[in-house]
Amino acid sequence: MSRILITSALPYVNGIKHLGNLAGSMLPADVYARFQRARRGAENVLYICATDEHGTPAELAALEEGLPIADYAAKYHRIQKSIYDGFQLSFDYFGRSSSPQNHALTQEFARTLWAGGHLDVRTTRQVYSNADKRFLPDRYVIGTCPHCGYDRARGDQCENCTRVLDPVDLIEPRSALSGSPDIEIKDTSHLFLKQSAFAGEIRTWIEGKKSEWGTVVTSIALKWLDEGLRDRGITRDLEWGVPVPDDIADGKLKGKVFYVWFDAPIEYIGATREWADAKGDPTAWERWWRAPDNADVRYVEFMGKDNVPFHTVGFPVTILGSNKSSNRPWKLVDEIKGFNWLNYYGGKFSTSQKRGIFMDQALEILPADYWRYYLIANAPESADSSFTWEHFAATVNKDLADVLGNFVNRVLKFATARFGSTVPAEGKDGPTEQDLAIRLERLIGLYTVQLEEMQFRKAAQELRAIWVAANEYVAVAAPWTTIKTDPAASAASIRTAINLIGLIAVLSAPIIPQTASALAEAVGLDPNKLIWPTGKAADELRKIKAGQAFTVPPVLFGKLLPDQVEAYEARFGGDS
Repeated sequence: MSRILITSALPYVNGIKHLGNLAGSMLPADVYARFQRARRGAENVLYICATDEHGTPAELAALEEGLPIADYAAKYHRIQKSIYDGFQLSFDYFGRSSSPQNHALTQEFARTLWAGGHLDVRTTRQVYSNADKRFLPDRYVIGTCPHCGYDRARGDQCENCTRVLDPVDLIEPRSALSGSPDIEIKDTSHLFLKQSAFAGEIRTWIEGKKSEWGTVVTSIALKWLDEGLRDRGITRDLEWGVPVPDDIADGKLKGKVFYVWFDAPIEYIGATREWADAKGDPTAWERWWRAPDNADVRYVEFMGKDNVPFHTVGFPVTILGSNKSSNRPWKLVDEIKGFNWLNYYGGKFSTSQKRGIFMDQALEILPADYWRYYLIANAPESADSSFTWEHFAATVNKDLADVLGNFVNRVLKFATARFGSTVPAEGKDGPTEQDLAIRLERLIGLYTVQLEEMQFRKAAQELRAIWVAANEYVAVAAPWTTIKTDPAASAASIRTAINLIGLIAVLSAPIIPQTASALAEAVGLDPNKLIWPTGKAADELRKIKAGQAFTVPPVLFGKLLPDQVEAYEARFGGDS
């Protein structure tokens, strides 16, 4: 059986992420990983992620908190990991781009590229702070925006009016580190990756993936190529990062570090190496990433559309360039699932303007499965989608509370009242059960295809259709009516309905895992051993046998009331 390697775009370490970050990479990757584990076995699936810890924003955030950058990165790695655990994100390993493993791999890639002639040293012009005695990245230069007058605009972009800037555009520019205006433009040397030499090879590769990757990914990637693929600087004058080794360029770049967008994608491999070291099998990572041991691996990446250029051009050039001089080629991605934006009432999430819900706040309000279901059912796949509290409440109340929750509650409560706490044995299947099995056969097939093809909105629709089919079955079978005239028929339909709950637990587990575990436990199944159905639906409806004990779980989903929606809008922003 083939193996599946899954990565989701690394969340940046500076602070806590909002729901858009969750919806655009980590959550759909988790749904896909859970689905594939249920189909293939956990040993054939590896889901890897990590915090992206290098670069200017992390240094500035640490400065603002008054923490050394290493301490800041460690702190927010722990905080983010705890939040992701709360959302039931089932990473096989959640690493750190500042790890020794990633340092070693980044330097190894750079040495290989340098030896192969794919890197060179070039002189560029950059802002230098005499007070800080260091070169400043554009974002380290602050001043007044010439367009809107905002007095803390950064040298790359004004966050107030969003205009793209150069440091020389700023009025009264100064260092973001010291506040000193004593700055000047100086020459500095950096390593450049010769991406332009790979333009034809990259284009051929992307053109061959059009049918698999979808327009979100291929349109962005080809736009970059159409505009002319330029060589890219891959080093920076910073202190925090992966150091450029002295055996590159005869030590001329001593004291510099690799650009965050060079080392961050390599951390996919680095985190896999961290995983292997943690499990006491130091070479296990190579079986996923290097030929010939990874011949059976299909590699899938998940990301928002802003990350697409780096994953369709930058990182592939690193891989392709390195592979030209390696007898053990590195794995190139097979499939990229790109997402548009999840907006908040049509606008961007904003920390400074207190607009939108951030992941820690979401978990304070409601359990993870409320959010997981809504975000997958409204995944921004073909276009941007917009969160509103009214739509969120309507989805929770109708789909989760009314369709799923009500079915489980009324079946198990009635079963307990009329048949005790074990599955009844009386009665036989009839035409109603046969019709149900035929319907489920089709729905499960459609749901499985949508998950396999990573069409998450459609998958959520099919899952809901399965819940609806369960409700419609008990409405037709009407065990609460037949109990008066034909108790055996009532028992048979309750036995089928309890099996339906078990089947729903299996099928719902990728999207709402906590609820699925509660359902499985309620009908006597092991939530850690839920295997994807591959046989006939009729057989799935007979797996839980007569005599099996069951319990009535607490209310699965509470409804959101209008006054709650109003309170959330007032707290988080939004149109009433």
